[in-house]
Parts: sequence; C-alpha cells; structure tokens
Amino acid sequence: MSGDPQAAAAVEVRAALGELDLDWQESAPGLFTVRLPGTRKLVTECALEVGRHRLSVRAFVARRPEQNEGAVHRWLLEHNLKLYAVAFAVDRLGDIYLTGKVPLEQLNRAEVDRMLGVVADTADASFNPIVELGFADSIRREWTWRRSRGESTANLEAFRHLDPGPDTPSP
Repeated sequence: MSGDPQAAAAVEVRAALGELDLDWQESAPGLFTVRLPGTRKLVTECALEVGRHRLSVRAFVARRPEQNEGAVHRWLLEHNLKLYAVAFAVDRLGDIYLTGKVPLEQLNRAEVDRMLGVVADTADASFNPIVELGFADSIRREWTWRRSRGESTANLEAFRHLDPGPDTPSP
C-alpha cells in the first residue's frame, strides 16, 4: 500500500465488506461494525478498526460464564492453539471475545474476508460448547420454565441432553 496506509487499508476494508454482502456500517473513518451471520450463534457483532499500523478485530462471543469458569477458560485457551489471526480473550467483566490484529502491509480484501470468516466460524462453532460448559444450570432451568408455561423449546434442541425432563418442578 502506497501513500497513506490507513486510508488505503480503509478502502480495502470497505471494498471487502461490499463484496461480502454483509450488514455493516462505518461509524467513523476506519471504524467498522459488521454483523456476521451464524447458525448456532445467530449473529456475531464484530468491530474492525484501521489503526496506524494494523487492522484490529474484536467480536463478542458470550457473557461471563455463570459456572465452571475455569473449565470454560481452559477450553478457550486450548482452542486458541488452532486459530488463525484471532484468539479468545476475556475482558475485565469476564465476557468472552475474539480479538486479532493484521499488519496494514499484509491487509487486502482477501485477508479481510479470511479474518471475518475465521471470526464467524469460530464464534459459531464455539458458542454451544461455551454455553454448555458455562451455563448448564441456566439451560436446565430454561427447559423447565418453558415447559411449565407451554412455551416452545425448539431453540434448546442443541441442549436436549441437558433437559431435566417434563416432570421437573418449575424454578
């Protein structure tokens, strides 16, 4: 990239997002928000920021686990070994994110596409295991609560093995 590397990088990001047909906005020059669709985690909100030397990405994955926090963190760290360009991180509240950086000299449309693909795939594939490890008791209570009110349990199907059964008293 010649000239102003930040401006050139922002052009590449805009072009990539336009080609990918994603829901995105640029709230300030070089600051983008992107909605990445998924199947388990239906939408992953992702921020891209063109900095002086790199493109940074940050995507929310899940809230702080209610239980088994150590097991969730271990799972995240083990999965960091397999990831390209991003890694799981935890903020000061314990919420889980994917974060990454790409040097501007390596940035092009294909790299933006690849990075967003990794974020989308990783957030989607990791969502159920994180929820199962960190929120199992809440899922069990949700099964019971919905059944007691005649509500649909369709979106709990991925967690059928956590169903406490139809005769469990309401929480």
